[in-house]
Amino acid sequence: MFQNKIALVTGSGRGIGRAIALHFAKHGADVVINFFRNRAPAEETAREVEKLGRRALLVKADVGDLDDLNRMFDEIQAGFGGLDILIHNAASGYNRPALEQKPKGWEWTMNINARALLFSAQRAAALMENRGGGKIVSISSAGASRVLPDYVVVGASKAALEALTRYLGVELISKGINVNAVSPGVVETDALHHFASMGNQDNILQNFIAQVPAGRLITPEEVAEVVAFLCTPAAAMIVGQTIVVDGGYTLPIPK
Repeated sequence: MFQNKIALVTGSGRGIGRAIALHFAKHGADVVINFFRNRAPAEETAREVEKLGRRALLVKADVGDLDDLNRMFDEIQAGFGGLDILIHNAASGYNRPALEQKPKGWEWTMNINARALLFSAQRAAALMENRGGGKIVSISSAGASRVLPDYVVVGASKAALEALTRYLGVELISKGINVNAVSPGVVETDALHHFASMGNQDNILQNFIAQVPAGRLITPEEVAEVVAFLCTPAAAMIVGQTIVVDGGYTLPIPK
């Protein structure tokens, strides 16, 4: 499906990013593995990609820092000579009430979650045009349009990300580059289990599950499947959209 394609997945050492990177590798793509703080899991992801017979390029870069971001794309150009797929998955944020947020937290969160998409798209578009077009997919969240506890800065950054997806989608489709986003619901990751472990894990997870009409959490692999679909020819006419993958979680009015 993705034979001879080159995919960059930011924040791909763990969780959803790792699942996306491995999915592309399983279907024939060479993968750029990006990380910032945690090298060991990123190295493990790269080893798994290579076990699948594909090339892996490991790049440490803080995508919220423009110098680091540009260096990452320079390394991709030097190592692979081009790019077909950009998955903007790296995310961070300070979860605090709105009245307790600080300028540093705002800038950090917006730079990684939203600004990085715009300037990554600029660099990626040049590499993709040389290969006849490409695909850009970002990972959003329900907080872009709904109010979640202490999520004000992350929610604002994800709303900006979805707006950028629309603008980039319209502007880049003439270059053969599709831009879209995927908004997962509650995904069963190590981070979720870590969060749950700070309280009564079974109760917290069951509470999440009880709010999902489909009756279970989403797996990282299911998110990866939808991301990958948006990178296939079958999705050629999907432009600037945010696809919700949440088992119906955001549809009912909370009781």
